[in-house]
Amino acid sequence: SQPSAFMNQLIKLSNMSQPVLGQQPSGINNLTQAMVLLNISVQALEETQEELQPEDMVSLVQLLSLTSDVPSEPSVHSENSSNEKIQELSQHFISVADSIISEDNALKWQAIKEVVNGPMDVVKSIDQMVTRLSSRLTAETDHLTIQSPNIRVEVQHQKLEDESKGSSFCGPETEKHAGLDCISVPHQKIQDLHNNGFYKLTLVNTWYGSLRPLLSLEENITMEPTVTDGSQRYLGTVLGSSVISSTVLRDNQPVSTEVQIQLQHRVQFSMDTMYDPVCAFWDFNLSPEAGGWWNTKGCEVVSKHQAFTVCYCNHTTNFALLLQVYETQRSPENEKALQVLTFIGCGVSLCGLLFTFILFVAVGVPKSDRTTVHKNLIGALGVAELLLMCSDWTAENQAACFVVTALLHLFFMASFSWMLVEGLLLWSKVVSVNISEDRRMKLYYVIGWGLPVLIVAVTLAVSADKYKADHHCWLSVKTDTIWAFVGPVIFVLVVNAVVLCRVVMVTVSSANRRAKMLSPSSASKMQTFDLTWAVTRPVLILLPVLGLTWLCGVLVHLSVVLAYGFIVLNSFQGLYIFLVYAVYNSEVRNAIKRIKEKRKALSFTNCSQPTSFLPSQRAPVTSWNCRQPTPSSPETSETSGPTSSTSTSLVIKNESFRKESFVSFSLKQVSRNQEVQLTGFKPSGC
Repeated sequence: SQPSAFMNQLIKLSNMSQPVLGQQPSGINNLTQAMVLLNISVQALEETQEELQPEDMVSLVQLLSLTSDVPSEPSVHSENSSNEKIQELSQHFISVADSIISEDNALKWQAIKEVVNGPMDVVKSIDQMVTRLSSRLTAETDHLTIQSPNIRVEVQHQKLEDESKGSSFCGPETEKHAGLDCISVPHQKIQDLHNNGFYKLTLVNTWYGSLRPLLSLEENITMEPTVTDGSQRYLGTVLGSSVISSTVLRDNQPVSTEVQIQLQHRVQFSMDTMYDPVCAFWDFNLSPEAGGWWNTKGCEVVSKHQAFTVCYCNHTTNFALLLQVYETQRSPENEKALQVLTFIGCGVSLCGLLFTFILFVAVGVPKSDRTTVHKNLIGALGVAELLLMCSDWTAENQAACFVVTALLHLFFMASFSWMLVEGLLLWSKVVSVNISEDRRMKLYYVIGWGLPVLIVAVTLAVSADKYKADHHCWLSVKTDTIWAFVGPVIFVLVVNAVVLCRVVMVTVSSANRRAKMLSPSSASKMQTFDLTWAVTRPVLILLPVLGLTWLCGVLVHLSVVLAYGFIVLNSFQGLYIFLVYAVYNSEVRNAIKRIKEKRKALSFTNCSQPTSFLPSQRAPVTSWNCRQPTPSSPETSETSGPTSSTSTSLVIKNESFRKESFVSFSLKQVSRNQEVQLTGFKPSGC
């Protein structure tokens, strides 16, 4: 094929400079040859009106790579390479590099990706060139800036003293974005270097403004998405900022130190998408056959803003901002409705748990390992939901929010631990377990409270600075801290799922045995019903109690309907526990029945208690009427003793009896020193 316009012009200029290049123009042995080749390359670029072709870009990338490897010390062949020439060489180097990584060449980089690793090869060549020439670039000045439309390089020579200030570098303003990309070495880190015996440093900072479009055309950046609540669907990760680098040198040798970076967001998203920034750097040692890849080790987000993000990294290299893009699954109205539903559900759940606990204590449910486990689960889950309802009120106070986060972590972990104990207890009832009740309860307490305390304590000790999320009182999902909750929860759910399967198998087996005892005519119909109910009943009862409804959390990102279902199933978990442990619990119902029967028996005893009457006592509510019996009265026929003795009839009217009720007693004359005691019973209708 015919050479491109740029290549023809480059060959023409090279022939004119052949005496300088020597007999081997393909090799670059000294800085003088590098200067000539870079000079004619810049001239060819300026004189050529046509765009660069892919083969031109490959040649220029190779030229930059060869030039960056040339020794910087003057040699016999480069005695005339003064410091001004070195600065000119650096300027030409940056100009050639700028022409290659221009946004106009984005598609051409795709065409040559089989030959050249990518635009970061140019960045690597610039790093090597500036590092090699840094001492000569600052030989006559302490500060040098080399700039092109897409690249800005700053070399700064700094002497360290007791009052040395930090170093800061910013890229230029652009037409599209007014904010600046900046990188700085904090004052304290410069002071630490001085205290460690460093007295002179060279800082090399570089800004690349056109790499984002070039790298965005590559395959999607592979990163694990941030854990979300299901309101967004992860789409992918893209480069979302310019690339900025910093290198600290001592005697041309790199020195590792911490840096702070502020990067502007260079990507515009639609209204139905959102992004989450991740601080990263280009690691040339990661996938070296591909020229490196993005790495996030040692970098973290300090603060996020609408237009920019501040990062902090514990080393120096080429940094950028990766944006994890999410598609919004729910409207603001749905988000608000879900928040309100969660608050209402937690309130109802808390009331249900409170009523259940009161019933367990008030009605005198017989003490057993099962009721003890129930009480602990109710207590842990109740405190956790109370803290969850109050967590939003402490979000503004960082100290209070941190404490609430730790308590939420503890009590939710305790809730799931006691759900695990519920599963183990159920397993011990279904499968024979040779362990005494006392030893079993000690083990349950260790699992229910000991493990949560241990998990929270270890998590706080290992990652206290990364423990809490940025804007709400819960564990940070940006780091591995969230696995201190998610990991144990997954384990509990898996174990309880196995327990539930075992319970279903046992109940189905029991239903089969029952069906075989029926007559053949009704066995088939009853067997189908029993099997269906044997599977359905334990699932309906045990799913919320064992916490298995939390498995729905992995599906909430698929549909807003599933999100509502997840909220209803879990925020109303206390209500389910109230129904299972209180309303439909035979022990509680029997205890309430015994209380009712006891009260009824006491009421009957009070109604049937005998009342004594003595003649000497006066009852204001009783009237005494004495009359002589008539011959026809029944009392005359019941006389005892001689007929000459007189008999008196005493009629008692008691106001506590019914109005029409009269009780008659026969009184006989007795000796004066005898006492008469009358005993009467209230009518049965009192």
